[in-house]
Amino acid sequence: MHVRIGVTYNPREIEIELPEDRDADSVKQAVEDAVSQGRALLWLADRKGRQIGIVLDKLAWMELGTASDLGRIGFGAP
Repeated sequence: MHVRIGVTYNPREIEIELPEDRDADSVKQAVEDAVSQGRALLWLADRKGRQIGIVLDKLAWMELGTASDLGRIGFGAP
């Protein structure tokens, strides 16, 4: 699953390709739990096993999509 994350004071987005066994609901729940528990960081692991920490105070937005959304260009792309 493809995740795009926007953080404050940074014009670039963070893009992470999560393992295929992760679904949007589990990622949303992890974010909601981290925010409600007052955690400082949200940790996500990408397909290669790398750990990415997102500072929750700087989290502006998240976009969750599927791997099939990647690489679409041209007139048919949304």
